Amino acid sequence: MYGGKSPQELLSGSFTKSWLHDKWAPLVGSVFGFIGACYVNYGTGRPALSGIQKHIAAALAVGAVATMADKWRDAHFAEKDATFRHYIQLHPEDFPTPERKKYADVLEYWQPIR
Repeated sequence: MYGGKSPQELLSGSFTKSWLHDKWAPLVGSVFGFIGACYVNYGTGRPALSGIQKHIAAALAVGAVATMADKWRDAHFAEKDATFRHYIQLHPEDFPTPERKKYADVLEYWQPIR
């Protein structure tokens, strides 16, 4: 059911990233930092946008942390995929290429009972 691809081809790394991939973590982190600073001001009884320098600093700090977390996550999954790829190369007999099946072969005959 994998389109006839071997396990090695499935882990070949042919994934292409979208244009938003590298912008998503800093953008979301910055928005959460800004909203967090507004929430702190609300909790202390101040106007939401007072002390705008705190908002800018929080947006930059949380955006940087989100970017570092995203890079760590990408590195972690790249290492994990490399480990899988290496294991499949060492043990190809454990990962045969699955045969392609049609839905007619998978689905059983169905007769409604009324």
